[in-house]
Amino acid sequence: MSVIMRIVFMGSDPIALPMLESLLHDFKSACTFVGVFTQPDRPSGRGQKTEPNAIKVWAIKNKLPVFQPEKFTDDDRLILISLKPDMTLVMAYGHILRDPVIAVPALGTFNLHTSLLPLLRGASPIQTAVALGEKITGVSLMRIVRELDAGPVADQEKVEIAELDTATDVELKLSKACVPLVTRNLEKILNKSLHFKDQDKEVVTFCRRLTKEDQNLDFNYPSSLLAARINGLNPWPSASIEIHGQKIKVGLADSLESENLSQYGVGTITGSDALGLLIQCKTGLLRLRQLQRPGGRMLSAKDFLRGFPIETGTLLSSSTMKDLVSKTAFR
Repeated sequence: MSVIMRIVFMGSDPIALPMLESLLHDFKSACTFVGVFTQPDRPSGRGQKTEPNAIKVWAIKNKLPVFQPEKFTDDDRLILISLKPDMTLVMAYGHILRDPVIAVPALGTFNLHTSLLPLLRGASPIQTAVALGEKITGVSLMRIVRELDAGPVADQEKVEIAELDTATDVELKLSKACVPLVTRNLEKILNKSLHFKDQDKEVVTFCRRLTKEDQNLDFNYPSSLLAARINGLNPWPSASIEIHGQKIKVGLADSLESENLSQYGVGTITGSDALGLLIQCKTGLLRLRQLQRPGGRMLSAKDFLRGFPIETGTLLSSSTMKDLVSKTAFR
């Protein structure tokens, strides 16, 4: 590129950092950041101390102007106009942008969404992809429109989901996948030659915001589904089971074939092996590989059971699990 593109970034999550670092250092002759919009500082951690998010820390480190509106107002739009951006790039910002804001940059306002759209529009695409047992997910580069995650898609970068990947593992993969996705499309954006394809409305799915109620497990489901759900909900809200009156978090799981349902009913602990605690499900055995008692650390099942023995034949209660995905938007 012979012209340096002026970029405003809007985001609040560290998932964008590898991509931002790449644009800042590897493409400094092609683009420059003229401003960063991010969420206000929030209380975090056990002490609930007010801290800046990772995007603000990165921006300050690199001497970039930072703006933190609680709500994006007309005054903030005027600030955006004053920055004279050619492009606004958005990822995990946390604000809904109105049409007058979207229209400010001459080359467009683009979003990076962490799913293979039109699949998994909504608030928890990474966790939901893992929890559904998907083998592939990815990042979509799209043009922002008023309807959430509904804009036309220009390009996608796929990543694989391994059997024991948690949501954290997949988020790291997607974070790295943003780098080639954005950098290979920079020149097309500048030249206005980026081609977009409308999302197929017939195959659109939606995911929702997760809650603490999603910790529930129902052993009347196949063990493979429960293992995927446990891994997808790691690190938050984390699936849990109740044993001896204590709520035990589950950090990692996989599944095994089982032929002993006649001996052990659904939800019964059938023993343990070198890798985890075994629970009979509707089909197959669920193997809990990491466990955490209240106030303790997440441990391997082997280490956990040394200090918290659980008898074979213990029956665990099942709790209703809410759907994570829908063909229509969650309300």
